Amino acid sequence: MLAPPATRKWTGRMKLHNPSFTEIISVLKEKAMPNPFCHVELNTTDVRKAKDFYGKLFNWKLQDMDSPGGGYTMIDVGEGTGGGMMTNPIPGAPSFWLSYVLVDDVRASTKKAASLGATVMKEVTPVPNFGEFSVITDPTGASFALWQPKGK
Repeated sequence: MLAPPATRKWTGRMKLHNPSFTEIISVLKEKAMPNPFCHVELNTTDVRKAKDFYGKLFNWKLQDMDSPGGGYTMIDVGEGTGGGMMTNPIPGAPSFWLSYVLVDDVRASTKKAASLGATVMKEVTPVPNFGEFSVITDPTGASFALWQPKGK
């Protein structure tokens, strides 16, 4: 043991209780995760109420901006994955959070997901000046989006 558990700092990456030297070196050499989560988006039935709630709860910095489908609120959390809020585009559906995964090629990734049993809920869609995304539901029923930034 390198240090008593109470004196170790939690990095969010090392979860070893009694790491060996080899295990420590392995964690330190760890490369960035391919295809990380890069954005989370609240599709809500009440943007004003959501902004008030999350702004007060987490002290998030919220910035309204114009978007092709209507208003959009960017969430700046400082360090870490940021996100956005918008009016839920699905009539009658409850509010939900949607996670975005960064990909190099959204079209190829969407096609690959479908070949692996996913359902494409929204085909590849451009977001002018920002990039392209698609929304899929995995074979277990969990939905998420794929995101390719402009110029990638």
